[in-house]
Amino acid sequence: MGVFDLFKKKPESATTAAPKSIPVTQPPGADKDALGRAPLGPTAAEQGRGDQEQPASAAPVEASDAATRSGSGWLGMLRSALQKTSTLLRTDIRDLFKREGRLVDDAFLDELFAILVRTDMGVASATRIRDRIARDWRARVVQMDEVLALIKDEIRQILQQPPQPLNMATSGPTVILVVGVNGSGKTTSIAKLAHWLRGQGKKVVLGAADTFRAAAVEQLGIWAERLGVELVKGDSGADPASVAHRAVARTLETQADVCIIDTAGRLQTQTHLMQQLEKIHRVIGKQVPGAPHETLLVLDATAGQNALSQAQGFSSAAKCTGIILAKLDGTAKGGVVLPIRERFAIPVKFVGLGEKASDLAVFDADTFVDALFADAA
Repeated sequence: MGVFDLFKKKPESATTAAPKSIPVTQPPGADKDALGRAPLGPTAAEQGRGDQEQPASAAPVEASDAATRSGSGWLGMLRSALQKTSTLLRTDIRDLFKREGRLVDDAFLDELFAILVRTDMGVASATRIRDRIARDWRARVVQMDEVLALIKDEIRQILQQPPQPLNMATSGPTVILVVGVNGSGKTTSIAKLAHWLRGQGKKVVLGAADTFRAAAVEQLGIWAERLGVELVKGDSGADPASVAHRAVARTLETQADVCIIDTAGRLQTQTHLMQQLEKIHRVIGKQVPGAPHETLLVLDATAGQNALSQAQGFSSAAKCTGIILAKLDGTAKGGVVLPIRERFAIPVKFVGLGEKASDLAVFDADTFVDALFADAA
């Protein structure tokens, strides 16, 4: 049952077609110029799904924004990616309502709360929305469009954040660390972030500091070759901090604009790996004042509430400054972005939507909410 269904006695069509997920498997032998179509090279070491996430709009911010405002570009992709959540809201909320509306009582509030939690928005966000409806409308008969408008407004408030995709160094190179668990889409997101930066006219150097997995270094090497960017790597098992040091040194030597460093896929509970990350922070901070300027956490949108535990562990230990929400491809419930934003105040900077080079998009709260409720009528 969905949010729209709260207002009907019986939906005329109780069955809603299940949204199709965007395919994420990359065909071999793909066009070299089509970054997103390049084989990602996941192996058993990539732990099942590996880095199969395909990020969104690699176009410059200005172009992406123009596409968004015109209703094309990544808005259309986002609507497709959020179809699962949108359908859940649309059908379930409709079931709550009768033709003449619905009295806001405890039964209604409990049903609505359960529907909201199923979108992966979490208990806190669902409680906030439920409590506002109770506060504004208890003992009143309300219509579905009123409830949807309130939910939309509350979600928009939760997701609002400053429109700043990346913190760039005021002088000298910008250094970006990328962290996350294996299989979250980390390596692929790094490649697409590099592609996005190249679209901004930036010269990029990649550092393969995930020295514990040969497959990760090999995969990043494939991406670097296709992107036409330099890759600095070390021997298998080498000290990741030394690789990060060499990558930053090479960035300074070549006068590149940005250095993106891949770090070992780790769990937030692995203390020794978190200590290693702190060492990388110290080393590169001595080379470039203020580095790292960004520490981006890649989260798999399909992980649902498990993404919250990852965000909790990484937010303090890794000093995360932003999130790339990967694999938001129609198989995920987009509501997970709400508790991440609300609990940790870490901005979602990019979202991964599909399988092309242009599928890494700068996150925009208004566009996200509009896409989420695009068919909510």
